[in-house]
Amino acid sequence: MLRYWTAGESHGKTLLALVDGFPAGVTIDTAPIDVELRRRQGGYGRGGRQRIETDTVEVLTGIWQNTTLGSPIALQVVNRDYKLERLGDLDRPRPGHGDLTGAVKFLGSIRGILERASARETAVRVAAGALAKQLLAPFNIEAFGYVVELGGVRIDPIPDTLAQQRTRRDASSIYALDPAKDHEIETLIDETGKNGDTLGGILEVRVEGLPFGLGTHAQWDRKLDGRIAQAVMAVQAIKGVEIGLGFEAARRPGSQVHDPIQFDQAQQSSPNLGYVRPTNNAGGLEAGMTNGQPLVVRAAMKPISTLRKPLESINLTSKQPEAAQYERSDVCAVSAASVILENVVAFEVAAALIEKFGGDSLPEMQARYELFLKLARER
Repeated sequence: MLRYWTAGESHGKTLLALVDGFPAGVTIDTAPIDVELRRRQGGYGRGGRQRIETDTVEVLTGIWQNTTLGSPIALQVVNRDYKLERLGDLDRPRPGHGDLTGAVKFLGSIRGILERASARETAVRVAAGALAKQLLAPFNIEAFGYVVELGGVRIDPIPDTLAQQRTRRDASSIYALDPAKDHEIETLIDETGKNGDTLGGILEVRVEGLPFGLGTHAQWDRKLDGRIAQAVMAVQAIKGVEIGLGFEAARRPGSQVHDPIQFDQAQQSSPNLGYVRPTNNAGGLEAGMTNGQPLVVRAAMKPISTLRKPLESINLTSKQPEAAQYERSDVCAVSAASVILENVVAFEVAAALIEKFGGDSLPEMQARYELFLKLARER
């Protein structure tokens, strides 16, 4: 089973991810991982810390001569802005954060809660997902994340090939697929920041090249849609997840929701085995399993909770009303969230791929993958 754990605090010395269950024989290049870490630090509306940190990954264990060994892989991202021991505690909890809840739960400090609860922890989740992408690549599976709404402004993707959409996204200051909207959104972010407020948005991740049968219907906790939903909801500030048509499916009759099944002989050699759909309202998942269509996941990110014009709070010592504490923060981190979601979804897809085709080594997985496609075509 492919899984990972993270450790480290926002202003601590280092962030760590321990990845277990990664197959042997995968060539690892840290440069693409560093690209993802840089993208996570970008996007219009980020705060001052992103100018201090320059995130790069170091692989501490689990590889030899740039090739995975099948043993646990330790990933490290060092915090340049290390000052945890010099920081004092907070006495005015911030609404929307875990400050008050965590301090009460653990009968301790707010500082100890906020440093671990911070989205800074997602740097090593991105690293783990970018590592997983290097397992997906030999199977021609690609994950792609982007912004579809920011501050209430819709940014509809322009239909195109994945490569062209990737180019368009990477040219966008907000990581959307219509750069013509960038200026409007930048202006909105600037005005919001001047007003001491913050913005949220909606992100979308698409995974292409998936075969049939990743995930399973057999147990509730092994359904791939459930596992993806948990991974996405576990990202800081995410308040809702939908797959495919999502909540809109509840507003339509079944005839306008379910995807008709067709067969295209010309695509029989592809991972979809020739089974095609005129629509993809299911978002590539049925009964907890991939159905050969692109996986489409969407998530709602709330505005960042730390406001330059703080909301009402109380002083925990005096219990008297005071403005909430202010800690350095972003106006908008929606673009960065699209990078995080792309990588956490990629990790869950890689985990399901290993479960379907075995996880000791890449050559073994590839042989089983080809055998499965052969048997499925002959079915």
